[in-house]
Amino acid sequence: MKNIVAFFDIDGTLYREGLISEVFKKLIRYEIISSERWHNEVRPEYEKWDKRQGNYDNYLLKMAGIYLEAIKGLHKYQVEVIAKNVISQKGDRVYTYTRDRIKWHKDQGHKVITISGSPIELVREMSLKHGFDDYRGTTYIMDDNEIYTGDVIPMWDSVSKQKAIEELVQKYNIDLESSYAYGDTSGDFSMFKMIKYPVCVNPTRELINKVLEDKDLSEKINIIVERKDVIYNINPSNLELLML
Repeated sequence: MKNIVAFFDIDGTLYREGLISEVFKKLIRYEIISSERWHNEVRPEYEKWDKRQGNYDNYLLKMAGIYLEAIKGLHKYQVEVIAKNVISQKGDRVYTYTRDRIKWHKDQGHKVITISGSPIELVREMSLKHGFDDYRGTTYIMDDNEIYTGDVIPMWDSVSKQKAIEELVQKYNIDLESSYAYGDTSGDFSMFKMIKYPVCVNPTRELINKVLEDKDLSEKINIIVERKDVIYNINPSNLELLML
């Protein structure tokens, strides 16, 4: 018998921002990353996004690039301690809708799996906290002494997430024609294409545009927006008007 699975992105879908931003703050506090890099490189991208003049993914990718440089030469233990601290302090800062959907799927006997572009150390801790059955995240390569080399295997892009799902289908004998996916950016587009029940949670404009351009996907997509303590379910047929 095949399994029904719900695939969840984390950043912006479960967690109410990007986990990489939280670990980035810790690395600045521990003086592993200089505060100047935040002010000179990351903050301009953040301000563009905050003013709705830039792309949210650019902001996250800028931090991811600096993070990759910063952990080179660090030991696995150092990063794992930071990851545990971040999730211990911030792991409950999640969207009500997504948290409730995780519970609903588990109550139905579905497997819940997270596929996230965040560092695997953070994804692992978040997975344990919220009861996921399995997880995939961005892997930062280590040498034989568990020292980070500066190389990375990403999981933030659509191609990588598709490959992860294909591997998980084999591992868990998943029925994609009965399964679900939850995401918020264009990196989640391949997940949506592969499964029966895709859900955009607080989606970016880039993702919405891609969804609307795909007739098959736009007919089956569900769009959820959570603001303050209200959850809105938006009909895709009205979405173009709302975005003008």
